[in-house]
Order: sequence, then structure tokens, then C-alpha cells
Amino acid sequence: MFNWVLLKRVFRAGILDFSRNAFVSFASILVMTVTLFVVGLTVFAGVILGSALQELRDKADINVYFVQSVAEDRILEMKASLEALPEVSSVQYLSHDEALAAFRERHKNDQLTLNALEELGDNPFGAVLNVKAKDLSQYESIAAFLQDQQSQDSGSVIDKINFYDEQHRAALARLELITDSSQRLGFIIIALLIITTIAISFNTLRLAIYTSRDEIQVMRLVGAGSFYIRAPFMVEGVLYGLVAGIVTLLLFYPLAYWLGTSTGNFFGGVNIFTYYTGHFLFFFALILGTGALIGAIASWLAVRRYLKI
Repeated sequence: MFNWVLLKRVFRAGILDFSRNAFVSFASILVMTVTLFVVGLTVFAGVILGSALQELRDKADINVYFVQSVAEDRILEMKASLEALPEVSSVQYLSHDEALAAFRERHKNDQLTLNALEELGDNPFGAVLNVKAKDLSQYESIAAFLQDQQSQDSGSVIDKINFYDEQHRAALARLELITDSSQRLGFIIIALLIITTIAISFNTLRLAIYTSRDEIQVMRLVGAGSFYIRAPFMVEGVLYGLVAGIVTLLLFYPLAYWLGTSTGNFFGGVNIFTYYTGHFLFFFALILGTGALIGAIASWLAVRRYLKI
């Protein structure tokens, strides 16, 4: 049968230990707040980095240029074939008139180029398919599929596939290298920061429990069990984590509000304030859960040292 009396005593003792030494409690909460703040910042950094890298990926594509004489039905047929490939994320079709309009828009400030275009009289552009892959590494297989289609088509409706341009291919390779390296480096930095701050938090809680070492040894000498000795300190550690978590959540609100516009304009379009408020329950569970877990584990480890007489 569950011993409710023992549980009440454990919680009462833990709350008493939490409240009776204000300076130690303040120091422990302060250090744990820094720890949880770093945890929260790593989530923000991960979101910003992921959004920025995704924006870079979205700029990558393969352009398939068609000869002017090709029928639209033939282009749409190839578009459907590309969309059926598992590697393809999307395919955008630009008719030769839309291709001309896009060219004019890109060069609207270059009057010399526009004048040269007017001299031609007719529309020199063919239709275009802009193909986006689900992953940067998949452009090679998509280009191979297109080249195979081009070799099988006796009429040769494809004029050019820009993937085989040296500059375009090199740009895709650099982009893949940058995104992969950024993800690995970001993960390493985040992991180091979290490990460092958690280690500092552990040591601070050990120092807090050090002040009660004589009390622990006396309880041990009079026959108190390990659980009865350890549990109040674990409750105390959980309380440190919960209070630090609430403080951290409150600090994040003005910080996210202040950074929201900046991150929305410069980091892939993610407004951190909108993200924070929209995912508040996730942050609430993450920050308070992490704080409680760190407090409980650190206290359990710290008390174990003084249980040995």
C-alpha cells in the first residue's frame, strides 16, 4: 500500500529545505535559469538556422529549356513525368510568353538589354520547366532522368538543361556543402553549450546540498533509509528547476518580442516572437521539464556522496 504519510513528509521537508536558505536557493535558481536559457536559445537558434538553410535550398533548382517549336502538350507530358519522380518536390511551368515577361522583369533597369530585345521583334524564348528537388543531393538523378528523356526523344524537344552548366553545377555543390557543414557545426556548438551549462548547474546544486551534509550523515546514523534522505533533496532540486523554468519563460517573452522583426527580415522569414507564442506549450513543457529533470538528477547524484559513512 502506498505510504501517503511518508510522501507528505518528503514534500514538506523538500519545501522547507528550499525556503530556509534563501541565498543558496537564489544562487541555484540563478544558475539553473542560465542553463535553461541556453537550452531555449538553442531551440531558437535551431529554428533560425533551419529556416535559413531551407531558404537556401528553395533557391536551388534545375531549369529545362525547350525549343520554341515544341507543342505545349509535350511539355505538360514531361512535367507530369517529372512530378511522378519521388525525388521531385515541385515543377513550375513557364510558357514562352511568361519566360519573356520574367526576363523583362529581371532586366527592367537595364535599358540597353531591353532595347536589344525589342530589336529582335519576335519572342526569342522557349518554354521552361523549373524543377525543385526534395533534397540537394537528388538533383543529379533528376538531371540524369532528363538527359535520358532527351536522348530517347528523336525530336529533341529539350534545348538545354542548365544542371550541366559548369557554374550552375558548382553552385549547387557549394550550396550542399554549406548547408551540410552549417548543420553539423550548429549541432556541435549547441551540444557543447548545453553540456557546459548543465555541468555548471549540477555543481551548483551539489554545493547547495553540501551545506546539509552533516544533517544527512546524522539521519544516516540514526537509521533513516536512502530514499527518505534523498527524496527531500530531489524535491528541492525539482523546485529549483521549476522556478528557474518560470523565470526563463518570462525572460524569453520580451527577448522574442524584441528579436521578432529582425529575425523575420534577415533569417529566412521566421519571426521568433510569433514562433514562441505559437509554440508556447512546447516551450513550457521543454523548459520546465528540463529544469525539473536536471534538478532531480543533480540532487540525487549529490546526495549519494554523503550517504556513504
